[in-house]
Amino acid sequence: MAKIDNLSKYEENEPIIWKDRKRILGMPISFTRYSFDHNKFYTKIGLFNLTSDSLLLYRVLDIKLTRSFWQRIFGVGTITLVSADQSTPSLTVKNIKDSERVRNVLSKIVEDERDEKRVLGKEMFGAAGAFDMEGVEHPIDTI
Repeated sequence: MAKIDNLSKYEENEPIIWKDRKRILGMPISFTRYSFDHNKFYTKIGLFNLTSDSLLLYRVLDIKLTRSFWQRIFGVGTITLVSADQSTPSLTVKNIKDSERVRNVLSKIVEDERDEKRVLGKEMFGAAGAFDMEGVEHPIDTI
């Protein structure tokens, strides 16, 4: 009798849009791997002990790109994602190739995800603890 796999109907099979490794002197010789699809940003760190993490892109509040002098020489950069996620409030994507282009694509996907999920700024700031919205009347609340 065939074994029934109940997990397969819940698996997401989103195509990976971008993937890269953390680079050392511009070469991808690290065991830190980054990737993202239309919904999540994934990190995998390690060779023997593997640590995997994911971040929902609609929770990203800010995307920052930094490129030091040496990073510019080797054609890499560092992207910092500040999010409203409890487990990953800040994710640093170090030494990746085409960092400016990746940042622009991530920014567009984050905006598209927020529009698709209809996430308002009020919900994001409340989740991040930026300020207290208590007592402030909003047009949505009066409906």
